[in-house]
Amino acid sequence: MEPAAPVALVTGAANGIGRAITLRLRDDGFRVAAADIEPVGPADGVTGYELDVSDLEALEPLVSRIEQHVGPLAALVNVAGICLPEPVDRLTLDAYRRQHAVLMDGPVWLARTAGLRMAARGYGRIVNITSVHASVGEPGTLAYDSAKAGLEAATRTLAIELGPRGVIVNSVAPGFVRTRMSVLNGVNELDSAWFRDIYQGHGKLPLRHPAEPGEIAGAVSYLVSADNTYCTGQRLVVDGGLTVTF
Repeated sequence: MEPAAPVALVTGAANGIGRAITLRLRDDGFRVAAADIEPVGPADGVTGYELDVSDLEALEPLVSRIEQHVGPLAALVNVAGICLPEPVDRLTLDAYRRQHAVLMDGPVWLARTAGLRMAARGYGRIVNITSVHASVGEPGTLAYDSAKAGLEAATRTLAIELGPRGVIVNSVAPGFVRTRMSVLNGVNELDSAWFRDIYQGHGKLPLRHPAEPGEIAGAVSYLVSADNTYCTGQRLVVDGGLTVTF
């Protein structure tokens, strides 16, 4: 009898980077539990679950349900995210807290919840999707930037604490990616004259094009695989060379 395929939980799995990671891990041989606040489109080898990652009380029941119905988690990828850009003088406490709840609190607590179960079995892989914003600021993104930086700090500490028990924890920090989040007020910044001039024309982005979600999924694929036996506590920047031009 062949061993059962490993199980991965991916949040933010309904679209964009999360959807690309879901399908890539499915193709890599995982059975994928795909969680999102929005409905997850059907796909072979993918089971959809409704989840608001900011609801910390819902995380333990979700993991229990997945492990009962699909199998013990071998991998977790925290992708779910929002960005509510406002300059600091217009940033409200509600918007600040909402972004921290989705971008940092939920992923950290889900990593803890799943990571402790993985540690009890002696094996696991966790990847947190952060951003170049964790180390590079931009006007209007105070809550987003600070939450992503906090998630990277948590990634390092989780790697230290869970590593001796067989759980590897890393983050992937994308730059520009063609997803819904690049659309603001109906305009996709990646199709703007500003982007074409600064980042493509003047070479601020060395590869001259934004990433497709599948390119981020490729990086995650290695980090959650059994081939990754010695890379932990690291931040893998997948940004087309953007940050080397700063």
